[in-house]
Amino acid sequence: MTLSLSPGEVMNGRGRASRKRKKKRDGVAQSVPLSHQPEYAELLRFLHRRGFASTLLQPALFSDTGRGLQAVRSVKPNQLLISLPESCLLTTSTVLDSYLGHYIKSWKRRPSPLLALCVFLVCERHRGPDAEWWPYIRVLPASYTCPAYFAHAAAALLPVGLRRRALEQGDAVREMHLSNRDFFRTLQTVLRQPVEDVLTFDALRWAWCSVNTRSVFMCQPSNEFLRGPNDYALAPFLDLLNHRPDVQVKAGFNHETQSYEIRSAGGTPRFQQVFINYGSHDNQRLLLEYGFVAPGNPHSVVYVDAEMLREVVKGDTTSLEQKMKFLADNNFLNNLSVCDEGPSWRLMTVLRLMSLPQTLFPRWKAVLRGQAVGEVAERRSVRTAAALCRRLLRDTLTALEKVNDHVWHLHRSPAFSNRGSPRSGSSCGWSSHCGWRRNASWGNAFTHWEALKLRPAKRT
Repeated sequence: MTLSLSPGEVMNGRGRASRKRKKKRDGVAQSVPLSHQPEYAELLRFLHRRGFASTLLQPALFSDTGRGLQAVRSVKPNQLLISLPESCLLTTSTVLDSYLGHYIKSWKRRPSPLLALCVFLVCERHRGPDAEWWPYIRVLPASYTCPAYFAHAAAALLPVGLRRRALEQGDAVREMHLSNRDFFRTLQTVLRQPVEDVLTFDALRWAWCSVNTRSVFMCQPSNEFLRGPNDYALAPFLDLLNHRPDVQVKAGFNHETQSYEIRSAGGTPRFQQVFINYGSHDNQRLLLEYGFVAPGNPHSVVYVDAEMLREVVKGDTTSLEQKMKFLADNNFLNNLSVCDEGPSWRLMTVLRLMSLPQTLFPRWKAVLRGQAVGEVAERRSVRTAAALCRRLLRDTLTALEKVNDHVWHLHRSPAFSNRGSPRSGSSCGWSSHCGWRRNASWGNAFTHWEALKLRPAKRT
């Protein structure tokens, strides 16, 4: 069919190209459906054979988030978004019933459910088109932007506490690889190449991030062949749903329908991206667990660690160390944070205790329970909080300058043009999806709080 436009429509710019330009100017995310691409068509056929029928959502590529799921029709509030049958879920039961089951059941040192799933993913990728789950393996990202993929130069730019947890993530994957080499060797008979060339650290890291970023929580019965909590389930197609912190959904396994279901609380207009909520996570948690941050995240906070407290709080060394030990013994040095509303109740409680003289040691316990410290000590604690905010702001701006320098040098690298985007195989760990853009709320959290005369947040 040929569509003709009148001269007036052309002059007024009401053609398709004009509408696209207007959407781009207005900041509306553009999208391209992916259902016609061979890998997604194959995935849907694979799931349909297992009982899945999706007429409401289709995979699409969005200009702001990358891959996601698009509403083919308008989604009404409380409408069922997706219902994925248990036969479509990749769980430890899937692994134990597969060609790997015999080897896992025969291994005396019972592997964890996470390890079993990771090894299965690596083996299925190794088997290629002959693998039963190849249609799913084929659409998984080639690499991830989780800290486990960060180069040391990139990890060094993170805040101290986040950097430590990021390095711990990489160490955990490395330990999993090193400590299970004997188990890997027992799998040689099901592999076409030497086990050392298949179950490599890079392969296990890819599988670990696939499970960690894409699985849904589904409690399953424990069994004698695996050790530890058995609550991972990989959900093909469903795992294309992206996160937005202001969205509300109901999700879980429905035992009546024997399906994992998600219902939308707010609805979505036709042809818009459908979002879900991964949980009330701050940006550090999102980066660690999923490899991205959410701009404008209402749950975003900046953390204060013990070393920063020592550097900012004034006083004699002996008294300071005694207070730090007291706080550590009472588990009060964790989750100290500042948000847009100011310091958390927990942080202000710590600063109030820090403001007390050594002579009032008997009152320390009462302060942790919320007892007032007096006007002088309260003013001192507020001044310390302001100093902490200024320090955090200065450190953040310095870190952002380092990030900009790192990205600038990365782009100038001759090898950069050959890396591709983080979704297609780059392991640099820096991308717009990963969120390494300036988050204005970081700076606003401090300046806004000081403008409010340092009024601390209420206890919640």
